[in-house]
Amino acid sequence: MSEHITKLAISNYRSLLNVVIPMGTLNVITGANGCGKSNLYRALRLLAETAQDGVVKALANEGGLASTYWAGPEKLSKGMMAGTQPVQGGALKKRKRMRLGFAGEMFGYSISLGLPAMAQPPASAFFRDPEIKREVIWNGAKFSSPATLVDRKGSIAQARCVHGWQKLNENLQPFDSMLAQVADPTFAPETMLLRESIRNWRFYDYLRTDRDAPARRPHVGTRTMALHHDGSDLAAAIQTILEIGDAEGLHETIATAFPGGRLGVEIRDDGFFDVNFSQHGLLRPLKGAELSDGTLRFLMFAAALFTPRPPTLMVLNEPETSLHPDLLSALARLIVHAAESTQLWIITHSEALARTIGEQSECRPLRLEKKCGQTVIAGQNLLDVPTWRWPDKV
Repeated sequence: MSEHITKLAISNYRSLLNVVIPMGTLNVITGANGCGKSNLYRALRLLAETAQDGVVKALANEGGLASTYWAGPEKLSKGMMAGTQPVQGGALKKRKRMRLGFAGEMFGYSISLGLPAMAQPPASAFFRDPEIKREVIWNGAKFSSPATLVDRKGSIAQARCVHGWQKLNENLQPFDSMLAQVADPTFAPETMLLRESIRNWRFYDYLRTDRDAPARRPHVGTRTMALHHDGSDLAAAIQTILEIGDAEGLHETIATAFPGGRLGVEIRDDGFFDVNFSQHGLLRPLKGAELSDGTLRFLMFAAALFTPRPPTLMVLNEPETSLHPDLLSALARLIVHAAESTQLWIITHSEALARTIGEQSECRPLRLEKKCGQTVIAGQNLLDVPTWRWPDKV
């Protein structure tokens, strides 16, 4: 499944009470501090964890499901939103669920998580662990019961077939995603397609540039089709691009960003690789340990975006960090070029970067803002919200 995601839906996750976001090939997310950009990024990471069977552990690392629920009232009235009524809540009328989902033209997927029913005494010491209540894969961009292909309720996952429904697994644990546990190429090829597509997503939000950053040290080189999320295999990733990737494009990008500069790799006799960065006026190339934070960070993004094996989705969180304003134009061109082969999601604080990307491409700009504690898309009205329907909750 190589199609792009056309819409992302999040419900009851931190400040994202009920958000449906339209997505294009290149998406640029901006907004003030505290508007919910990080929550949106985390929600995408949680969706990625479903394919790795790590969504429950990821929620635990965030403090548990209860702490990630929307903290405001179950429903915000017009008066609360306008500030004419106090923000207050009453008894819950619906079961509390956190729901994440996305859809493209071919398939859609959603997952619903909730807390287990309380028993006295608790049946397990892990009674605070969230449970996966329901997962659904459907055909097309909009969920409907007739379009449902695979449906997981509680411990049972079943797939639609010619004669009705075929059970795929009757013993799914509440902490196991069906994407990771169900692998039936005959009755449920959709689960395999979605799982491999999601596992292909790449996230770059922690490219280290400090003195002890892994990218500054030589490493044993092996063919590297995708830069590691911490940038530790930078030299190997660069050498891979030079041998089997778009070497000409990489050299052109470096020469544009650093006039007179040229990027290479030192390959030592012991098999260790190190960055070799030549600059105009210097008598020898600089190694990884000698590069400035901004230069190293730009080289890592260049290695990530010139990957010889583009993912279905790549997410960059605040790529402008440590970069001099003069490099933002080169970074924007790099991002626009990469969007020709992969779907990109850029989260940035830099208005200059967002503006430059917009000038160079037909990107989808999305500005987030807070209204009465919840994250909303600025300027989005009811007619702009993509059509989305959650499967019935269990």
